[in-house]
Amino acid sequence: MSNLDRSFWTGLSVRVPDPSTIVQVGALCLREKNGKQEVLLVKSSRGRWIVPKGWPMDGHTDAETAKVEAWEEAGVDKARVTKAPIGGYMTEKRYDDGRRVPCQVSVYRIDVKSMVDSYPEAAIRKRKWMSLKTARQKVNDTGLQALLKAIA
Repeated sequence: MSNLDRSFWTGLSVRVPDPSTIVQVGALCLREKNGKQEVLLVKSSRGRWIVPKGWPMDGHTDAETAKVEAWEEAGVDKARVTKAPIGGYMTEKRYDDGRRVPCQVSVYRIDVKSMVDSYPEAAIRKRKWMSLKTARQKVNDTGLQALLKAIA
């Protein structure tokens, strides 16, 4: 793919990444409030708004991993997660040493029923519910912006 930041996909078909691409699992946490859909974003370690995401976990399906990431990074306590990804996007994983590696994020929808204030990364991550439109404006990853627009 020539422009990783603009690449996203939706649907149930699977895209096979380039062998040099790393893979992560993302959680698109949603809720209904006052008749409108909201998405939960968290701050990355570098201060960008993102969806909770992380590495695939041994012994867990990717759907289970998405739910674990939503718990660890945002305090999502009770929720329903899709069994298959609802979409995904290409981005870059940025390392502390300056390296940037292509990364494909498979995103699972999580319908949030309840949250808690005490969770593993509460001290290091800000979380915020916002409309899909506001979320598209807050994230700076164009692949994630396009995915948010596609699901709106």
